[in-house]
Amino acid sequence: MTDPAAVERDAAEAASAFSHPSVAPDAAAAYGEHPDQVVEFYAPRGAARGPAPLVVVLHGGAWRAPYDRQHVTPFADFLARQGFAVANVEYRRGSPVPHQGADGPVAGRWPETFDDVAAAMDALPALVSTALPQADVRRVVVTGHSAGGHLALWAAGRHVLPYDAPAGWRLPAPPMLRGVVALAPIADFTVAQELGVCGGASGQLLGGEESFAGRLPYADPAALLPTGIATTVVQGREDIVVPQEVAESYVAAAAKAGETVGLTLLAGVGHFPLIDPAADACAVVSEEIAQLAW
Repeated sequence: MTDPAAVERDAAEAASAFSHPSVAPDAAAAYGEHPDQVVEFYAPRGAARGPAPLVVVLHGGAWRAPYDRQHVTPFADFLARQGFAVANVEYRRGSPVPHQGADGPVAGRWPETFDDVAAAMDALPALVSTALPQADVRRVVVTGHSAGGHLALWAAGRHVLPYDAPAGWRLPAPPMLRGVVALAPIADFTVAQELGVCGGASGQLLGGEESFAGRLPYADPAALLPTGIATTVVQGREDIVVPQEVAESYVAAAAKAGETVGLTLLAGVGHFPLIDPAADACAVVSEEIAQLAW
């Protein structure tokens, strides 16, 4: 049973993270015809120092429909105020209503969630040239929180997907990224399922128990290693939403594959401060991004 004090702390951290008003973007562009196939852009604030590194943000929310990009717009604005150009990516998530015996909204859509992340990443250079000319597409860092952290790691590992991956997913060469900063990511689906992370969201994303094992090699970051791309995981030690065991398992899988993944564990920090502009942990995230981007 989860410690009541931990639950109370998590609720307070979530309330703080979601207390900020949404921040309107400076520009937006579609990468497809569906309403969710959109990227919103935030220009770097302050005095111009030449082209700014581009940070691609993939929001969390357990890949479920009620949680869209709006809740990370304060985080996107925070990064823009640190001098980054920011692309906040939306993607198709699960059904907005329960089905197939689920207790709540189902997590993700197969294959649409992955279709969208792949399409958005591939479209970004062209979209940025028009919508965010201040961005330097030669210096791109992908970040994402929770389920978005999973998608960030997946986006960086598309070149090591199996050759029979769905059309549009696999890249013939590594993506042009400076690195990935994954924030409390659902980075190892097997461990996440064992721990019941987000009510078994990983299993729902892959279509349920019958298809889980078969789809794991195409979706699980722990199976897409080594990537050859600089990767850092930032994780709160007090996180009860996506416990640190998930991140540690991913880092161990990377090491087994011959790759070093950085792991920054923050004491006294839970799940939500990583995207809360009012929290010290958010400044740590910005610094981790800056170390890869500049």
